[in-house]
Amino acid sequence: MKYAVDKKEQFVVFTIMEEKLDSSLSPQLKSELLTVHAEGYKNLILDMGSVKYADSSGLSALLVGNRTFNEDGGVFVLSSLQEHVVKLLKISMLDKVFKVVDDNEAAAEAIFIHEIENGPEKDEEE
Repeated sequence: MKYAVDKKEQFVVFTIMEEKLDSSLSPQLKSELLTVHAEGYKNLILDMGSVKYADSSGLSALLVGNRTFNEDGGVFVLSSLQEHVVKLLKISMLDKVFKVVDDNEAAAEAIFIHEIENGPEKDEEE
């Protein structure tokens, strides 16, 4: 799977550079998302601007990422979705489960708002 990772102070931008997110790629995506989380990042922007097609296994990988980051008090944001992927999320009623924004700038803003609303990180409180 081709992808790029851009690590910022408050979040990671994970850009998928593939047209299809299907059963051939979803196991690696799950693994990479878990690796980023294990490195200590709580917030992730998944830039899916190149992804024109996704299937149920691709959605499964997204759900794993969403659950992993949200359970830790962070945010998992889907950014730059193509029309087919948006339709798939709506059909499967997952558009209400995921935080979906138009672009990475809006995603970063959503993360900063989340951080403000939820106060300082636990590490900073100790």
